[in-house]
This record gives sequence, structure tokens and C-alpha cells, in this order.
Amino acid sequence: MLIELLIAILVLGVIYVASSVKVVKQYERGVVFRFGRLQELTRGPGLTTIVPVVDRLQKVNLQIVTMPVPAQEGITRDNVTVRVDAVVYFRVQDAARAVVNVEDYLFAVGQVAQTSLRSIIGKSDLDDLLSNRERLNQGLELMIDSPALGWGVHIDRVEIKDVSLPESMKRSIARQAEAERERRSRVISADGEFQASRKLSDAARVMSDTPAALQLRLLETVVEVAAEKNSTLVLPFPVELLQFVDKMQQSSGEKAQAPAEEPEVPETPELELTEAERRAAELQEDSTPTPALPKQRATQEPRTTQEPTDTEVLGTA
Repeated sequence: MLIELLIAILVLGVIYVASSVKVVKQYERGVVFRFGRLQELTRGPGLTTIVPVVDRLQKVNLQIVTMPVPAQEGITRDNVTVRVDAVVYFRVQDAARAVVNVEDYLFAVGQVAQTSLRSIIGKSDLDDLLSNRERLNQGLELMIDSPALGWGVHIDRVEIKDVSLPESMKRSIARQAEAERERRSRVISADGEFQASRKLSDAARVMSDTPAALQLRLLETVVEVAAEKNSTLVLPFPVELLQFVDKMQQSSGEKAQAPAEEPEVPETPELELTEAERRAAELQEDSTPTPALPKQRATQEPRTTQEPTDTEVLGTA
């Protein structure tokens, strides 16, 4: 009987020691409730003892918790419907307040994160959600951290992960981006053409001063084209060369006509005098037959007298 009693006491002692000794990990803290009353001393990592049945030890994880926030649908300040999801990084800073002040700090932080995300969507424009996320992340962190401080929870970081837009809005944004890119490309192309035109005008000015430069440039172009054997060479004939040849011909023609035109200047009045004399001679020739008219009449009168009239012929018959 004594041995059985000793064995029973030994078993009860082992059970008491096993129930009174607790192990707290490095990333945990132990909060002790004695008869439901919170003990001020928080148990650190390692072995710790409590009074069985009297004390209750609750462990709190101090590691950083990564909590994804479900996608929240809202309307932005510029009346665009979007769906935004985020992620919250937080950790327990005061284990006693995290256990006492809130029933479930994980659920509480998740709900605050969702409501804060919907609030930040309504206060922001679409352009801010797409391009200015750093400022929105800071504002969202402050909105979540304000109530979480009373729960012994510290919000380390909040990040907006994705912004989902309707298909019609995506097409509109794509058209806007295409138009902006087209505008930039046209501006760059026009700027390049302007710079090239200035350089070409400078080159043309230099070539106009030295016509031989145009021929040298033509020969360089021919050499560059002739380097490729599989290409057909078309030799252009510059318009400037034609103008140069035309100018040379005009200058040579003016030099040849200059001595021939000098003796012709005094001959012009002589031609006019001879023409006037010829006209006066013609007028004299036309006026000479006028005195012959009486002779013709005299010669013709005897014919008229000798020929019988029609009445005389009829009378004789």
C-alpha cells in the first residue's frame, strides 16, 4: 500500500510539474491571468512556471504578420469604378493590450484595413491610384495605425498591390496613351526635320558660293553607291549645273552680239528715208495716168456716133 501511495504521489507531482512548467519561444510573450486577473509581469522567452488551475498562460506572437486585404470595389473622386487590393504588414508591440483590449486583433486589423482602403479610394483620383501610390500608401498606413495603437499593434507598412479597371476605361486610357505617344513622335520628327533643314540650308549656302563643291558631292555619292555591286547606279544631273551652263551660254552670246549691233544703229534712219522715197515714187506713178482720160473719151466718141442705136435699127427694118 505504501508503494502504491508513493507511486500515486510521484505521478501527481509529475503532472503538477508538467502543468506548471511552460516554454515560451523567442518570438513569443506570455500573458498570465490569475483567477482572471491580468498579471503585470509578462513572461519572456524560455522556461516559466505558473500555478496550475490558478493561473492561465496565453502566448502572443510578436512576429510581423503579413495580412492580404481583399479587393475592395469603390468609386473614385472622379467617378470611376475600380477594384483595389492591398497588403498590410504589422506586429504586436504590447502583448497585454493585444490580448485584453481587443477580442481578436488579427480580425480587427483586417476589418480596419478594408474600411480604410475603401475610404482612401473615395478620396483619391484615378491618376493618383495609378501613379502616386507612395502617398496613398502613407495615408492608408496612418488610417490603419490610429486605432491599432490602442490594441498594442504597430502597423509597419501598407502597400496597394493592384488596381483593376473596367475594360472600357482600359481602352480609353490606352487610346489616350497612344495619342500622347503619337504627339511626342510627331514633335520629335518635326524637330528633326527642322534641324535637318537648317543644316541643309547651310550646306546649300556653302555650295552656292563654291559650285565645284556640288560636283565633289556628286562624285562622293557615286562612289558610295558604286561600292555595292548588286545595285543599279542612276547618275542624277543637277539642276544647278544646267543653270551654270545656261549662264555660260548667255554670257558668250552677249559677247558675240556686242560688235555686230554697233554699225546697225546709224542705218535705221536710212532705211526709213528709202522707204519714204519709195512711197513718194509710187504716189507719182499713180498720178500720171490721170491726163489720158480725155483722149480715151475722144477716141471713144466717134465709135458711139458711128454705131446705130437700137431705135434706128428697128426703124429700118
